[in-house]
Order: sequence, then structure tokens, then C-alpha cells
Amino acid sequence: MSSRPAPFTIGIEEEYQIIDPVTRELSSAANSILPILQRTSGDNIQPELNLSQVEAITPVCHSLAEARREVVQMRRAVIHTAGQNRLCIAAAGTHPFSHWKDQDITPKPRYQQLADEYCQLAFEPIFGFHIHVGLEDRAIALQVMNRVRPWLGVLLALSANSPFWQGEMTGYDSYRTLLWSQWPSSGPPPFFDSLEEFNALAQSLVKTGLINDPARIYWDVRPSARFKTIEFRVSDVCLTVDETIMMTGLIRGLVRTCYEQEMRGEPVVAVRNELIRFAQWNAARYGLSHELIDVIEQQRYPAATLVEQLLRLVQPALEAEGDWDKVSSQIYHMLQRGNGASRQRDAYRQRSCLKDVVDFIITETRKGV
Repeated sequence: MSSRPAPFTIGIEEEYQIIDPVTRELSSAANSILPILQRTSGDNIQPELNLSQVEAITPVCHSLAEARREVVQMRRAVIHTAGQNRLCIAAAGTHPFSHWKDQDITPKPRYQQLADEYCQLAFEPIFGFHIHVGLEDRAIALQVMNRVRPWLGVLLALSANSPFWQGEMTGYDSYRTLLWSQWPSSGPPPFFDSLEEFNALAQSLVKTGLINDPARIYWDVRPSARFKTIEFRVSDVCLTVDETIMMTGLIRGLVRTCYEQEMRGEPVVAVRNELIRFAQWNAARYGLSHELIDVIEQQRYPAATLVEQLLRLVQPALEAEGDWDKVSSQIYHMLQRGNGASRQRDAYRQRSCLKDVVDFIITETRKGV
């Protein structure tokens, strides 16, 4: 494997809800705002599977400050254009009460194929957040993926932002994770001994017709099929710009840390996928309010303990990027006030009104924009 220094560039993809400001329901109105957005923002704003959502994509960024500017600009453009069309924009992993039966699929062949193949799953609107970190050597990227797997549950707990589904308080911090886990190529990736082993699996999935493109391997972290990046897909879309940038900086720090471990030849623990999957279910269930699972030590710890352990692990990488103060302060702030899911529940408890929750999400989405 090449020892060429990794650039650790970053790219962010956020999926936003389109909201009717009167009913607070999801609105299948993407086609009314996308043409305007694409004239002003180009290909950085894209359609998604459902017409009640749009995806915003940053260009390649080299610093958290640059990434923040791009996310602010994206959110501002989408919120402004939606407002001109009497719509609102919300950033949460699920809508608190809109029903999946009321959703329309975006009329494009790619999405229609997904709807034909996956049926009801394709109509269940969920909203994610993907972070790309630049790694030019694909074999190294795969080994980095092996090393970040044990931390997926902690990343999910921090970003969990979907406690409601179809009018019910689900008991989960990230119900989006439960919905997404029904897709056959979702979830944590297996451990791979080599790039050849990964390529063989991808080829088998295509050869058997289970997928038509390696890009349809939707693991929670994966080597990107299109870019020289490692892509994290484990997170709910975050309420605020601050949380989006916090997660981006933390994930880049984790990638850089694991890359340096690989370059030093440090041993890696091949944690069984079943254990990681259970740990992620636990993170989706409880978020930061309970215990998380250390899959390497095979112990339960208070969530704050494992979050702080992750912070200590990545501190040298964050300091090397100049991101330590920004990322650590935001994480400690979240440990005090709660993640997006707990704050959504707090908004609901004020009057037991789900429309209030939608209004809270809309307000949080605008913060810093």
C-alpha cells in the first residue's frame, strides 16, 4: 500500500425535509423549488428518492471553516427558495407525523427502479447525512474502514435526531436507523482482509443481480464507489449547522487517526459484525441518555464515557487540523443539553403537540444561517 500522505479533504451531503407551513406535513413539492435552486446553486442541490426532500452537497472542502461556509450557504439557499414558494425546510431524520402512504416518488428512472424493487421501503421518507473524507488509496481506505467500525455506535448516538414516526414517540433516539436497517445492503460493513475480498463481494452482488451497481452498497461506512473517499452514512441529518460541522470534524479526526494507525502497522481488532450491529441498535435506542457498548472491550459504559474516550483517541488528529477546540467544545455542549432526539422530545413535552416539534426543527435548522 502507498504511504503517500492522505489529503483528508471533506465533503458533506444533507437531506432536508420540505414542509407545508400550514399543516406542518411533509410536502411533495421538490419540483417547485429544485429548478430555481439548480439555476442558482448548480448541481450542489439534487433531488432525492421522495419528492418531499432535497439533498444539498458541498464541494470538496479542505477545512472545517470552509465546510461551515458551504453548509451555511446551502441551507440559506434552500430555506430562502422554499420560503419564496410558501414552504419551510427542516433537518431531522424522520418527520414527526407525516404518513409514508402520502409520499410521492421522484419521477426519475433511477428512483422509480428503487420503488419497483423495494416497494413500501422506498416510500418511507428518512433523511440522512453523509460525510466524505478524502483517501486516495482505496486499499488503505478499506483498512481505515475496518478500524472505524467499532466507533459507529458512538457516532450514531451523537447524531441521533429521529425520535418520532407517524405520530408516535417511538422510544428510539434514531428511529431512522431502524427504518433504514430494513434495506438489505444497509448497516455496518463486514471486516475485510483485503481490497480483493471487498471487490469480490461487490462483484458477486452485481453478478447475482442483487444490485446493479457497487454504489448501491449502502453500508454505514464504505469506500465511495464514485470518489476517492471513505463515506460515512451512519448519521441522521443534524438539526443545526454547529452539529453538522461537529460531526464532520469528529469523523475526519477519526479517519486521520485510523489512517495513521494503519501507517504505523498497529494491530486492528476484527470485531464481529453481529456485535457492532447490536451496539448500533443500542445507540439508536438510547442515544446519549443511557449506556453505549464498547465492542472492543465488550463492556457497557455511560454514553459520556465512550464519547470522551473517542475524543481522547482523536485529539492529536483534531489538533493537527486545528479543529480540537471547535469540535470538543461542541461535543461537551451536546453532552450537557442533549442530542437532537432529546431536544425534539423536550419540545414535545411543552404542550404534547407534534406541530410544535416541527416548528422547533424548522427553527433549529435556520440557526446560524
